[in-house]
This record gives sequence, structure tokens and C-alpha cells, in this order.
Amino acid sequence: MSRISGCFERLKANGRKALIPYLTAGDPNSETTLGLMRALVANGADIIELGYPFTDPTSDGPVIQRAVERALVHNTSLHDVLHTVSVFRQEDQQTPVVLMGYLNPVESMGYQKFADDAVAAGVDGILIVDMPPEESHDLEEIIDKTAIDRIYLVAPTTSDARAAQICKKSSGYVYYVSLKGVTGAGNLDIESVKENLVRLRKNTDLPVGVGFGIKDAESAKKVSKIAEAVVVGSALINKIEELDSTRQYNLDELKEHISLIKDMRDAMDD
Repeated sequence: MSRISGCFERLKANGRKALIPYLTAGDPNSETTLGLMRALVANGADIIELGYPFTDPTSDGPVIQRAVERALVHNTSLHDVLHTVSVFRQEDQQTPVVLMGYLNPVESMGYQKFADDAVAAGVDGILIVDMPPEESHDLEEIIDKTAIDRIYLVAPTTSDARAAQICKKSSGYVYYVSLKGVTGAGNLDIESVKENLVRLRKNTDLPVGVGFGIKDAESAKKVSKIAEAVVVGSALINKIEELDSTRQYNLDELKEHISLIKDMRDAMDD
């Protein structure tokens, strides 16, 4: 059983839902990213999505685009991100880590080396936003020989037939994008999401995580009532944008700074 599957099973047994925050690795620097990962777990995160920087993040809105730019100022590479995961694993063997990003850095590294290094670092899942399942065969063939889960996106505009194909290719969980557009866009229509999840679940028994548009504890609580996981990105990155890249933060300072995650966790568990 993968670390992700085990996480969802434990949560289900306790009547809880997964909270999955997203970080851009290297924002504001690699050392702070590592501290933030620890702080997220301390504040109640169940799975961490760790974005690896790429110069053209076309699916992301301005908040995460700025985070990527800050990370690239320090020349944060996919190698650096994998190193951060490996250091995190030295003290945390339980919290799943999903790498989220774009295909180009993975292609540049090479599929086999990426898979080997990701396994060695302790990565649990991979979500490549610009690699549709139809074009993923070569990487999929390599990843399937590892314990790394393959996570794909389903959008509100995805047809039932295509959703079925995506779900068949997925493992770990399915990421449902609740809004049309880029990250950080629009307002969450919970009733529309609920209707679409009913349709989506006809195609899969995997847990479904809902992301985009979750901005506060109230919206996290609403989503947790209809999905197995709540994914939060831009609202968290907005807080991280306030951090000073030139100073060191201790764990308590970081926990307090991203107390949004604790507020979400408390609301979801209430």
C-alpha cells in the first residue's frame, strides 16, 4: 500500500478528511520551504503538494506565478526540490509528498533518472499539469514500476467519457479542479462542485481532492463535507509571500504565520 493510500485509509477510519496544502519549493528559499513543510504537518496537514518551479507556469494565476519567480531567483531546480524532500524524510516517514508541476523539468532530467531520484528522496505522488493521460505512456511505464502514485486533474468541463479515462489512469487520488481558469481564480460554487463529484464518482473509487477557490476555513469545511480531500494553494501562498527570504524562521514562527491551515483543519474536524 502506498503512503497516500494508507493516509486516506487512516483518515476514513477516523471519520476525517484530508487537508492537502500546496507549496512552491524554494519560495522564499529552500531552507524556509523545509521549515514550512514541517509547520504544515504541525498545523494539521495530511499530504503536502510540493510545486517544483518552472519558468512558464501556464495553469497558475498571479499568486503562484510570483511564488515561482521568487523561487527561480535562487535558481531552485528539480534536483533541489528532491533534496528538500529527502531531508524532510529524515524526520517524517509518514506524511505523503506529491510533486506538482510541469513536464519540461522532468523531461530535462530524463524520465528514468527522475523516477529513480524521486523514489530515493521519498516522493509519493506526481501530478504533471500539462501532461494529459493520452501523452503519458512513456513516463507512466517507468513510474508504474515504482510505488509512486500518478495523479491527474479533472475539470468542470471534462466529459464523463474522458473523466472515466482519466480515473482509469489515476492512483492515489483524483484532483478535481473546482473552477474554470487558473489557480486563485473565481468564487467556489459548492452546489455545482457537489453535482460534478456525484458524476465523477461513477467512474472511480479513488478519493477525490477538490482544489481551486478554497480560500478560508469556511470554504474548506464546505468542501470537506462533499470530498475526501481539500486542496489549498493560493490562499496559503498569499501568506508565504509575506515571509522575508533573508532571515531564518523557527517552527513556532512558521506555524503562527500559516495558522490558516490550522483554522482549516479545525473547521474540517468540527
